[in-house]
Order: sequence, then structure tokens, then C-alpha cells
Amino acid sequence: MGLTEIDLHKELKKYFGFSQFKGLQEKVITSIVNNHDTFVVMPTGGGKSLCYQLPALIKGGTAIVVSPLIALMKNQVDAIRSISSEYGIAHVLNSSLNKTEVKQVKDDISRGITKLLYVAPESLTKEDYVDFLNQQEISFLAVDEAHCISEWGHDFRPEYRNLRSILKRIGDNIPVIGLTATATPKVQEDILKNLGITDANTFKASFNRPNLYYEVRPKTKNIDADIIRFVKQNEGKSGIIYCLSRKKVEEIAQTLQVNGIKAVPYHAGLDAKTRSKHQDMFLMEDIDVVVATIAFGMGIDKPDVRFVIHHDIPKSIESYYQETGRAGRDGGEGHCLAFYAYKDIEKLEKFMSGKPVAEQEIGHALLQEVVAFAETSISRRKFILHYFGEEFDEKTGDGGDMDDNVRHPKKKYEAQKDLELLLNTISEIKELYKSKEVVKTLIGKTNALILSHKTDEHPLFGKGAYKEGSYWMAMIRQALVAGYLKKDIETYGVVKLTDKGRDFIKKPVSFMMTEDHAYTETDDEIAVAGQSGASVDEVLVKMLKDLRKKVAKKKDLPPFVIFQDPSLEDMALKYPISIEELGNIHGVGEGKAKKYGSEFVGLIAQYVEDNDISRPDDFVVKSTGANSSLKLYIIQNVDRKLPLTDIASAKGMQMPEFIKEMEAIVYSGTKLNIDYWVDDILDEEQQEEIHDYFLDAQTDKIDEAMDEFDGEYEDEELRLYRIKFISEVAN
Repeated sequence: MGLTEIDLHKELKKYFGFSQFKGLQEKVITSIVNNHDTFVVMPTGGGKSLCYQLPALIKGGTAIVVSPLIALMKNQVDAIRSISSEYGIAHVLNSSLNKTEVKQVKDDISRGITKLLYVAPESLTKEDYVDFLNQQEISFLAVDEAHCISEWGHDFRPEYRNLRSILKRIGDNIPVIGLTATATPKVQEDILKNLGITDANTFKASFNRPNLYYEVRPKTKNIDADIIRFVKQNEGKSGIIYCLSRKKVEEIAQTLQVNGIKAVPYHAGLDAKTRSKHQDMFLMEDIDVVVATIAFGMGIDKPDVRFVIHHDIPKSIESYYQETGRAGRDGGEGHCLAFYAYKDIEKLEKFMSGKPVAEQEIGHALLQEVVAFAETSISRRKFILHYFGEEFDEKTGDGGDMDDNVRHPKKKYEAQKDLELLLNTISEIKELYKSKEVVKTLIGKTNALILSHKTDEHPLFGKGAYKEGSYWMAMIRQALVAGYLKKDIETYGVVKLTDKGRDFIKKPVSFMMTEDHAYTETDDEIAVAGQSGASVDEVLVKMLKDLRKKVAKKKDLPPFVIFQDPSLEDMALKYPISIEELGNIHGVGEGKAKKYGSEFVGLIAQYVEDNDISRPDDFVVKSTGANSSLKLYIIQNVDRKLPLTDIASAKGMQMPEFIKEMEAIVYSGTKLNIDYWVDDILDEEQQEEIHDYFLDAQTDKIDEAMDEFDGEYEDEELRLYRIKFISEVAN
């Protein structure tokens, strides 16, 4: 049945009350109504579900919609039922139904009442369902979230793999519709092949969301403070904060609450009642912020989410795109802020190590794209769109200046000669390698693959050793986005030349390379070269160190016993001017603040006044004491003189990690009497020797103590004695 344009508008008004189609909807619906296989790539919020709902309502028979998420099916079924007087117009067929309910569904389909039947892929493997559907009039088969078919999709589901054969069993000439909200060119090709619809009418909406502002910041020790400061600057606005682990979700939600922000946690570990309560609170604006794992937001449609923060960088650009895409659905402001530390990437790689090799390879490739996105200094929007196979020009494109890299551009320099070397190398090594091997070839390093191809014997091997590997990696990324290189779809990740790249080799032109962000790590602290974060007041640090020396001399103690260096630096960042505020400084507990604090806060208050310093929004992050239950547990059990190894293993901790917790306790001013344990591992003379060392030492650094004793003591012995020393001498 073909339909004229006017009819479609009339049907749209009749069923959904809209007078206008959005974007590509009308073209897609026309294709489906005219029984063509159809493939739709349309970002979330583009009105994807309407593309199959309206044709299903118009056409004869029942449309089958395959979807992986029970919660989503339920939402859609409820929505369709709300626009019709027939309850049976839409049904779900999945494992949550009992026999009576299944019978009702079958009756409604047989009687021609049901227009939309939502099924999970597993349901379609049941013989009796397939036999039943085989007898019915099926208008079309829609596969929603079709990227689940591809191993390269960010959300691969094995049960999606054999959909094609199941669909064939239901009926041979039934049109198939594939829909997805995120798919790279590789995944798009996979979907068409796997569904057997390679000649489908394909519709791709733009992935550009011009109202979203993309920003990546370094993840520092003070990330809680950074997040709270950001949320407070956006007071009263709705936001989502994504974390990778449930534990982190709980911690951040608690920290926000303690600091006067209306926030709730959301993750799969909460019971269904709590989850739906928290979701409703967010929708009804009783709270401003949801802290969540990615379990959240699948079915949520809140148009005015004003910011999305990634506490941890996601596993793939698709996930990042989907999660940030929950901001600014109404076209208004949407700030997407991600915190990045390479450590997080290493953590994600560790998670993958148990998986099958093929899966690991894909996981690594997707992760490398995330690293590239975080570290790149070209337009982030351009990077994302390029990833999804879309061209973008930041000078003329919509939303071109909406990211940190475009607003604060990095230096550019002429790199024509380097690009020439890069492209020549790729050409000469016969376009065999992924980026990693290309970089190794340039800087002259080998691995098994390079040796097996004898690349190390090639005259170009090591020709790029005058630059770091990271420089060449950045250049490959920029050459990909500039169109000189492409990643092969068949052997994904292998870098090949484009025609533009071949032309460049023949006739080189100027190539302006942008300097990448240098995320350098220093002692757990991550700083971005050239980015203005809050910086420590060096003048004040010097004054505080002088004061510490004076106090130490008066008390006849080593300076580190009073406050450690990181604590002084934190004071010079946050300018605490009361004992209470001092208690929130890194490594300073209430006891320590009371014992030694008054002279320090006096000095800082005077300094702030003399130099007319505006303190950071009088900003002090209150800690939740989220760790306080662990601290309490340690203190109580040390008091009971339990073996330290037992206390550690009861909390699932290794000894080094456990010692770290004890150090935090004594350094912040609480006594821990571990004599009973130290007496067991060190005799009186040894203890005296170490005691004298620490009493005269300028620093409490363990590696310096190790040097001094020249391997006489184990690292662990010295650390344990240091705990005893600080506990007795300082607290």
C-alpha cells in the first residue's frame, strides 16, 4: 500500500497529535510503508521509535519489534496504549509473562488487534512462538538497537547474532527494518550484512548536536572538589554524573549530599523500588543530580538535562556519545564534561584481560579511540563526527566553537616533512599495520609482528626516531581526521592511505599540526600542560614550611611530624582560615588540626588579608567520612591487638594497601598503638636505630630511609615502624 504525503501527515496528527515530522522521519516511514527493507541511523532524541510505530499503526497485520531492553519495551508499550482505546494494540512477549498473559497476547494478535509486538531476541528462539508467528500476518520486522548485532558495536549481544535465520523462519518476504542510534561505518556495514539487507534504503541523520559543549579536564586528586565546584556553579540545573563502579556512585552521591547538593545514586545494585523512586525524583525535579552507572538513562527522557559529567572516561566513543547525548535534548544548553586520566584507561584494560582474545582486541581498539578523543587538540565535535563517518567543518558547521579545544586553541606548527615521512612509511610497509606498529616502525622499535614481516630491515625503519612515539600517534590521528589516512573496515584498525594521502606523497602541501594535550603525571597528581587549573601558591608554601620548621624546633620534633608536604600544598591551594576548615585539608584530621593548627591558620588568615586573596568560593569540600567505617574498624581492631594481617584480610586488603590506610589514620592525628605487632618483627635495638633515624631525618620518605639503611630493612618494616613513630611522637 503506497501512501501520499498528505495521508502520512493526517495519520501522524491522528495517532500522535504532531503536525510536523522531524528530520528524516517522513522519508523513513514512506520507505517502510512501501515494504522496502530499511536501515535507519538516527541519534537518540531524533524520534527513532516513531519511524516504526507509525507504519505499524497504519499497515495491516502486526509489526514485530526486537529490542534488548525489557524496561524500554515496557515504556514504549505504555506509550502506544495511551494513544488508543484498545489495550491490546501493543504487547510485550518476553520471559516476564505467565501462561495466561501469553495466551492473551496470542489471542489479540490472531484477532488483528495488536499492531506492535515487542520481543526480546531470546523469545524468538522458542519454537512455539516462532510457529505461532509464522501463521500470522506480519507487517514488518524491526530490529531496534541494531548495533547489538555487531561485535564492533559498543553493546554487542551474542543472542542478536542469529536474528537473520530466525526472521527467515517467521516469513520470507517480510520487510526488515534495522534501527540504531550510534554506529560507526564498520558497524553499519556489519548490521546490513548480518540482517541480510545489503540493498536496504539507508537513512542517516546527522550526529551533530550543535548545542552541546564538549570539554575534557585532567582528573586530579581533587576531583570531588572539581565536581562540586562545577555543580554549584550550575545550581538548580539538572545533571547526570556517570561513574564506572557502583561504589564510586555511592561515594560521590554522598559527598554531594554532604555539601548541600540535592543528589541521589542510581545503579543496578539498588532494588527496583529505590531505582524508580530516584528516577522519578529526578524527573519531578525534587533532586538536581543523579550519580549513576550507565544502567541509568536508558529509558529516561528528560529534555532539560543541563550537564553530563563523566567521573570516569567511558569504554568507547559510542558510549560517550550516547551518555553525553542525554544533555540538552530540548535544544538548550548542554555541558558535557569528562575527567580523564590515563590510569583509568589502564584500569579498563585490566578488566578486559579475562575476556576472549578477539573481544580483547576489539575492546582495545575502541579504548584507543577514547584516548585519542581525550588527548586530541583538534575540534572534539569534528573528531566525534569523523568517528561516525560524518564530515564537519568547525569554521562553518553548526556548533563549531562549542568545545574546549576550539575555544582555547593549542599551538599549531608546520609538519609537512613529518607527514611526508609518515605517509611514505605506511605506503612502503604495504599498509599492513595498525597505528601502534606504524609508530614502532617510525621510532625503530620491534615486536613479533614487525619481525615477522622483516620491517626492521627496511631502510625507513627508525627514520622517525627524532620524535617521541606520542608525537607520531597524534599525527596519525590528525591525518585520519584530515582525510590523508583511513582505517580499513574489513581488518579494522589497519591504517591505509586515501587518494588524498597518495596525492600528498606525489605533491606535498602544507600540513599544520596541532600540539596534543600533554597529560603528565606527577605523584598521583595529574596536570595538563598549558591548562589553567587552580595552582598552589608557592610563596605561601615557603612561609608555611618556615613556620613548620619553627614549630618543629620548639617541640623538638622532625618537621614532617607536624604536617606533611602534601598537606602544606593543599593549604596553599585552599587557604583554610579556621581550625574546622583545616580539618578538611588533605592528610589533616581533626586531632592534628587542634594540636598544631592555630599558628598555621593564623598565618594563612594574615596572608589572605595582606594580599587581598579571594579564597576559592570559601570553598571547602566536606568529606563524607565514607571511609570512616573502615577507619573505625581498623582502630577498634588494633585496640583489640588483632594480628594486622587478619584485620587486612577481613577487609579483603593486601598488606601494602592496609598499611596505607593506617598511615592515613596516624598522619591525620589519631593514635594507633601497633607496638604488639612491631615488637614481633623488630627487636629493641633495631627499633631504637630506626627511631633515632626518623628523629633526626629531614623527611619521612621511605626510599631515603631504605638508602640510609642500605637494604638492612624491608620496605614494610620501615613503614610499620614509621606508623608507630608518628603515632607516639606526633599525636
